[in-house]
Amino acid sequence: MLNDTVHRRLNILTGEWVLVSSERTKRPWQGQLEKPNLEARPSYDPDCYLCPGNLRANGEYNPAYKSTYVFNNDFSALKLQEQEFSLNDSDVLVAASEKGICRVVCFSPKHSLTLAEMETWEIREVVKTWKKEYETLGSDARINYVQIFENRGELMGASNPHPHCQIWAEESIPVEPQKEQNNQLKYLKEKKDSLLLDYLFLELEKKERIVYENASFCLLVPFWAVWPFETMIIPKRKIQSLSDFTDDEIMQFADALKICTVKYDNIFNVSFPYSAGIHQSPTDGLPHPEWQLHMHFYPPLLRSATVRKFMVGYEMLANPQRDISAERSAEILRGTAMEHFSRK
Repeated sequence: MLNDTVHRRLNILTGEWVLVSSERTKRPWQGQLEKPNLEARPSYDPDCYLCPGNLRANGEYNPAYKSTYVFNNDFSALKLQEQEFSLNDSDVLVAASEKGICRVVCFSPKHSLTLAEMETWEIREVVKTWKKEYETLGSDARINYVQIFENRGELMGASNPHPHCQIWAEESIPVEPQKEQNNQLKYLKEKKDSLLLDYLFLELEKKERIVYENASFCLLVPFWAVWPFETMIIPKRKIQSLSDFTDDEIMQFADALKICTVKYDNIFNVSFPYSAGIHQSPTDGLPHPEWQLHMHFYPPLLRSATVRKFMVGYEMLANPQRDISAERSAEILRGTAMEHFSRK
């Protein structure tokens, strides 16, 4: 019934709704066509700010790094040195200062790679770096939330093709994690259980939206997915943050990341654009038993490598809407190969 009717689905993490209208994928398309980036990149680019040994915009040189490399963003959106202030004019004009740290994590010294093209053991080093940065940044009393995220590809606004992600650590809990925290806490108080673990166990039972699983993690298309091929990676046991990962789980998480990104690239045989990020427990010193770590992937491509999903009109003024069912997306992703198309 869900695949044959227009209906709404509830996002249990944010409390928001998404309209599902699967028939809209059949409408003629005369809109914008994207140009897929099929150009092969060199393993080293002398003009790249992120390649080993190169000069960055701030006048410093990168070291000749061999694995992951982390540095403070040269154009940070957040700074610890900001002057504190607050404004509240009649509860209408409200503002407050915000302090933080912005970091850049280079996944690999090789300019030509993406996560999908890296080996699992190389991705393991990235996960280990994320864990270390979460713990180091979170140990600062001024930092209450650590957001790790990656914008992959020009279509998602990536300013540099070198494989990298960003970490923004700040005083406040940002809007999206705060929504998820509120709903996880509400569920814990009412049900005495983890919202995401209960959801995951139900998905594992139904198997309609499961894409891949290993011993420790599950990759699935959320029931409430908004983006055409949106996915989530969820641990199979209670894990509040990266700090809870065992050595085996670090490797298993790297495996899930590898499979997810390879499957994305294999849908249309292109380097698949996406925004992705980890949501996990705040670093404010409180226990947060409600939190279950998970990773979101939000890719925009819809019909082909040249047609993307635009969040405009109804989506901006009413609520999100999707043109393909979560079940159909999961079926497509399950059916794609786990070996990268470039290696065939």
